[in-house]
Amino acid sequence: MKVHTQFLLSGVAAIAMLANTAPAMAQAAPADTADVDDSNTNEIIVTAQKREQNLQNVPISMEVVSGAKLAEFNTSDIKAVMNYTPNVFVQSTAGNDVIYIRGFGSPPANFAFDQSVSLYVDGIYAGRNRQAQAPFFDLARVEVLRGPQGALFGKNTAAGAVSVVSAGPTKDFEGAITGLYNFDHKGTDFSGYLSGPITDTLGARFAYKIVNQDGYIYNRATDHDDPEIRSQLLRLTLKWEPSDNFDYTAKVEYGNREVIGGITVSSPLTSGQDPQTTRYLERSALGDEGNDNKSVMISGVGNLALGDFTLTSVTGYSWFKSKIVNGFDQTIPNSGGAVTANSVYNAFPERFDQISQEIRILSPTGRTFEFIVGAYYDKSNYQLEQYQGFNIAALNYFGRIDSLFKQKAESWSAFGQATVNISDAFRAIGSLRYSHTKKDGDFASRLVYGPFALRPISSATGSISEGNVDPSVTLQYDIAPRIMVYGTWGRGSKSGGFVSNTLGTTSATFTFEPERSENFEAGIKSTLFDGKVIANVSAYHTKFKDLQVSVYQPATSSYLTGNAAAATSKGLEGSLSIFPTPNFDISASAAYSDIKYDNYPGAACLASQPLSVCNPAQTDRTQPNHVANNNLAGYPVAYSSKYTGSVTAHGRFDMSDDLKLDITGVASARSKYFNSDNQSPIFGVQGGYVKLDLRVQLADQDDRWHVALVGKNLTNEKTIGSAFNLPSPITANPRAILYLEPTRNISVEAGIKF
Repeated sequence: MKVHTQFLLSGVAAIAMLANTAPAMAQAAPADTADVDDSNTNEIIVTAQKREQNLQNVPISMEVVSGAKLAEFNTSDIKAVMNYTPNVFVQSTAGNDVIYIRGFGSPPANFAFDQSVSLYVDGIYAGRNRQAQAPFFDLARVEVLRGPQGALFGKNTAAGAVSVVSAGPTKDFEGAITGLYNFDHKGTDFSGYLSGPITDTLGARFAYKIVNQDGYIYNRATDHDDPEIRSQLLRLTLKWEPSDNFDYTAKVEYGNREVIGGITVSSPLTSGQDPQTTRYLERSALGDEGNDNKSVMISGVGNLALGDFTLTSVTGYSWFKSKIVNGFDQTIPNSGGAVTANSVYNAFPERFDQISQEIRILSPTGRTFEFIVGAYYDKSNYQLEQYQGFNIAALNYFGRIDSLFKQKAESWSAFGQATVNISDAFRAIGSLRYSHTKKDGDFASRLVYGPFALRPISSATGSISEGNVDPSVTLQYDIAPRIMVYGTWGRGSKSGGFVSNTLGTTSATFTFEPERSENFEAGIKSTLFDGKVIANVSAYHTKFKDLQVSVYQPATSSYLTGNAAAATSKGLEGSLSIFPTPNFDISASAAYSDIKYDNYPGAACLASQPLSVCNPAQTDRTQPNHVANNNLAGYPVAYSSKYTGSVTAHGRFDMSDDLKLDITGVASARSKYFNSDNQSPIFGVQGGYVKLDLRVQLADQDDRWHVALVGKNLTNEKTIGSAFNLPSPITANPRAILYLEPTRNISVEAGIKF
């Protein structure tokens, strides 16, 4: 830990030394703590292009969710963001959730995947979701950028980026304490913060969130409601402003999240998904099912004026240690509660650490030529163990196979963006990033105990050294004072990698290639009637080459990881916000997406394909129905809905001179989609649904206190994040395993501000 602390402090020292000789800052510092503007213009300030900008002036299809909106419904992770952002999907699994944008994402089965949708926390790259346990509380906002963002964000943003910005210190002293009791999850959630000046030049903010709640699925074997959540999240932020030309913000986050129990339930293979809210799963030989995760994230952001220019330094350190233990519901569908004696279980202990450094220079705005140039570097170490246990009565088999994967990675990049203001209304923007990545990996497995190896025992080594160029060009034109149109072409990339946790992996199958994306997009952003109506719409065409995939194969109960040749997503995205009065507003957003494989030779068989087209048991490669000859060109991609949308309405009613009533409702919807890798039209389809959330709050006019009733998923929609076939002889009773998302829950909340 000492070397990483020195790395962070060296960045502070270097930029602070320059601060003593630099002239006064000529422009505002980058808005790392900017938030929603409460003025009558209803403007939202973002930093999607590394500067403070009104959202309506940014030529990107993006959605911004304020920290206040997320807090209203007690957000605890990235999954809540998809309620407000169409064309975004978060796949729920056992501790390795994955973000998809416009249908593209990196499947959760291969733990070592870099994500196609990158998560950034206060400017720090977080390519694995276990890095980001702590950030989802006390936020300023979350920015969701659709489409490749390689030029400015850079690190693995082939499909898009999600930027999380935490709340910063305030000029005046303030604080808040909020407590919540969830009636359905039978537990509490406490959060709060203290913020204000310590000296004339130093401000601080301390925030916390402590959760102790039971789950929503009753486990008959343990007499326990799964998954039980115990978490403690802490953040300390310090902002030092010794002069007008220099500021430095340091943040330290700690997350300790323990999940006891899982979210798998059994369902028939011969009918549509029928999720139950009961399960049967005993404690395995690998320990209690669940997820134990500890994480630390440290960041330092400094801004220094150099004449009319601004030098920004972003230093980061991230570490986590996690252990996921998986088991699968043993209940036999349609059996009156009978269970199978067979059990399959696995565990995934992980360790990860990363250091990163970015330096960039921003030119002043308001000139004919504006630019941003910078460089980025990171280095990381990752270790993944896998313990896979089998207790199979039909084979009289009891055994365990372990594997160990190690990866060292290093990357650097140089980037720049130039804006030419051809006229007051017309701008041309060009961006370019070159990235170089080097990775070394090794994999080995062994039989720990058992009469024989149920899976192949193998080992593998590999090295990757590659460079990628991500350019973009944008034309932007103001057709009226507050109406802007734009057109964009850009490319994105994600580095290649290794197969980390598939038993039987050899050096020949260990490495997969980088994936690349190309995006064409056009849109219009308009602010009408003095800011009372905000309407945006965009059309896009995104194509991926060498798309990285990991597909479950029921016949071998394993995953096939590699590259699909190509896939294309095209569609429309739009949003509308109306502010008719100061006491009422309504926002709606929607998307249409059509995504299909263009070419995918050698793909695993889909459930909808007849054996004459693709037969996983066919051994003769010369036959057209051999898997090697299968091609999914024209087939849809799993986990993608054609239609997604949400509507949020808020109204305030003044009860008296002292009291007010606020009511906020959210309806989020999506059409049906395949949620199994083999796209089974029987057990692998999630039907379309609408989820309703409602918050009713009573508070004083100055918001010094409040009490609220909060309902989530009020219609009790039982939705499935993902599904797969648990086949024979792994289990005596083949069945579908469904990952059930949270059902209806109602809470009461109270809080004070001071």
